[in-house]
Amino acid sequence: MDFYRITKIRLVNFHNFTDETIELRSGGHLFMLGDNGSGKTTVLNLIPRFYDVTSGQVLVNGVDVRDYTQEALRELIGYVPQKAVLFAGTITDNVGYGNPGASRTDLERAVAIAQARDLVDRADIGYDGEVAQGGSTFSGGQRQRLSIARAVASDPRIYLFDDSFSALDFRTERALRTALERETGDVTTVVVAQRIGTIRHADRIVVLDFGRTVGVGTHDELMDTCAVYREIAESQLSAEELDR
Repeated sequence: MDFYRITKIRLVNFHNFTDETIELRSGGHLFMLGDNGSGKTTVLNLIPRFYDVTSGQVLVNGVDVRDYTQEALRELIGYVPQKAVLFAGTITDNVGYGNPGASRTDLERAVAIAQARDLVDRADIGYDGEVAQGGSTFSGGQRQRLSIARAVASDPRIYLFDDSFSALDFRTERALRTALERETGDVTTVVVAQRIGTIRHADRIVVLDFGRTVGVGTHDELMDTCAVYREIAESQLSAEELDR
């Protein structure tokens, strides 16, 4: 059995963030929602050990993340931060950054999944097109798509998306998430989102408020049981949209 192809995440009632154990099995999808400052990014960043819990545990494949080497843990993870970052170099350099051995076919697949093919295929860009430091010549949505392509090309067992679809229009976001689920459906995924439209059809949503879990369930369940979720939903969607 290939240990690294089976990835389960378990967040065990760690101090100041959740009051319960949240378990995400291999290939599962977990969405986190909450107002600014509610702790979504903090929870996400505990998984790659950008910092450690002061109590409780974060387990990957049943192993405390503190017992992994940094290299072994982060080889499992494709991480896309809130602010999409591109480096000086070419499109190939940027997309293949996390997987230097990736073939051209691997890069093209990653770009297609990230809905960035139209951008890369432009005659004046292409895979050898130059990228300025920080990606200043690209829009926010273009930078996000190329950052997502980089994560896909690294062939991870865990995706961590920290509000990584915010600059995309809904049609592009829907196409991207559909492609991700179709092409990488066995990869465990954790998504931090601000938009109800991103998560309303998810089968598991965790709602955070001031660092505490105040709701876990589907959109319909949370509309009935979680005041925080309902308030966010009603502020973003019309009554007609909520009824769909």
